[in-house]
Amino acid sequence: MNEFPAFSAGDFAERVRQWRPSHNDLTGDHSLNPDITQLMTMAKMRDAAVLVPVVDRGSGATLLLTQRTDTLRKHSGQIAFPGGAIDPEDGTAERAALREANEEIGLAADRAEIIGNLPRYLTGSGFSITPILAVVKTPFDVHPNPDEVADIFEVPLSFLMNPENHRRESRLFNGKERFYYAMPYHERFIWGATAGIIRGLYERLYV
Repeated sequence: MNEFPAFSAGDFAERVRQWRPSHNDLTGDHSLNPDITQLMTMAKMRDAAVLVPVVDRGSGATLLLTQRTDTLRKHSGQIAFPGGAIDPEDGTAERAALREANEEIGLAADRAEIIGNLPRYLTGSGFSITPILAVVKTPFDVHPNPDEVADIFEVPLSFLMNPENHRRESRLFNGKERFYYAMPYHERFIWGATAGIIRGLYERLYV
């Protein structure tokens, strides 16, 4: 227990500080699809990082998310965290996540306090994603890069950390049924790797 209000940024940061990762704690699209576990864990993946930005809104923190433009070649129109591939000049996943957040939504690095990271998340599209956890200090300015981001919005952390809002759904991919988490919020349909990372956040910090 800590002295911060539930679902505040302070409470979130304290939970991150108290969390101890287990050995070989690896998640990904295979978590709900065990038949592809060996394929994904043995495959060569491209390293990527996303910023998981928890906005300090007093007693009710939010999670900052983006909606990708419909013109992108991959994952067009989907809800996502700011992030992307780790470039050689980045050096670390943390620097990559901050760079991508600045490029995609104009978030200044000095407004995001990095407090930790989750284990890597493997995707069926070939990425090994390191989720970088950060508290975003208010006030802050953001503006979408029109080439990549259609919209920027916030979802209450209390909603996303409530397992009653986590749905297990499926679709056919290449003729096979594949399962994934979905967390619809008003007109926003959060699913896939983004929802999987949010689910991982819940399982590690809020169970």
